[in-house]
Amino acid sequence: MAAPAPFARNQWYVAAYTGEVGRELLGRTICGEPLVLYRTEDGRAVALADRCVHRRFPLSASNLDGDRVVCGYHGFTYDTTGTCVAVPGQARVPRTARVATYPLEEKDGFVWVWIGDPALADAQSIPRAPWLDDPEWTVVRGMEPLAARYSLLVDNLLDLSHETYLHGGYIGTPEVAETPITTEVDEEAGIVRVGRRMADAACPPFYQKSTGLQDRISRWQDIEYHAPCLYLLHSRIAPVGSEPLPDGTDPEGFHVEITYAITPSTEDTTYDFWMVSRDFALDDTEMDTFIHDFNREVVIQDVVALNLLESVVAPEPESVQELSINIDTGALAARRVLAKMIEQGAKP
Repeated sequence: MAAPAPFARNQWYVAAYTGEVGRELLGRTICGEPLVLYRTEDGRAVALADRCVHRRFPLSASNLDGDRVVCGYHGFTYDTTGTCVAVPGQARVPRTARVATYPLEEKDGFVWVWIGDPALADAQSIPRAPWLDDPEWTVVRGMEPLAARYSLLVDNLLDLSHETYLHGGYIGTPEVAETPITTEVDEEAGIVRVGRRMADAACPPFYQKSTGLQDRISRWQDIEYHAPCLYLLHSRIAPVGSEPLPDGTDPEGFHVEITYAITPSTEDTTYDFWMVSRDFALDDTEMDTFIHDFNREVVIQDVVALNLLESVVAPEPESVQELSINIDTGALAARRVLAKMIEQGAKP
């Protein structure tokens, strides 16, 4: 495998959950760029470059004074626009004393930041996951850091056949690997869709416990990958033979939305934001705990595997070839879409 690819710039990336950003300074590195995030006293989220212009001290390790960030090393002070408004020992602030500020939007429980040319940031282009902020759904969430390049996680999530082997006894059954997939690509929009419909499948332990179904099930896995960051898995679980009604209702179906925000931190580290939303047992706190803890175990299985894979592929020369088969069509399409985005957003 080749060395880690450069990042797709001029794109929106999830930097944090909305609840993570408050009056404590939060440091995150997105696409190799260190950021500091915080909220102003009136609740507005701000993202600045996380390096003081003086001696590059991390502003995330500094202090807030009202809405201003005061460098913890020598006191250079920045307002919410990144402009330095005070320096120690002199009244005149150098004209070039400022740090970059990043366009920021909050949608669906995420803090999105724009990495690239700020003039090109369009909030309307942010992909949506509205069930994450809908009272008709209950959501559990977490974030796990990967010591692996983000493209490995994209590959992993676009090819769910690995559930049979890596997640057997959790969410994987033989039918996942055995069932052919359908793949659709909208390269202009940067969307890859992968579908797998299992009409008669074993019910894995995760769904036995969460839905109460014990016999064989009809299981749908419909993926939407909105490159570069947002991954949506629309999952339907129902008794064998059950179908949604013509009016669109689905009284026998259980619906689970699996959402990932795949955010590259550096060339070989990644933020793996994960969420599980359900439209049943909405007020069941024991179910919340079960789904959170069980799904985190599944995520950790992926983290361990991908960290191991990174340690294998990182030192290998670019001449090493991979063998791809039918199950890889979605992941290969995602690679093409990302390569196009990287080329379009490359710095001159």
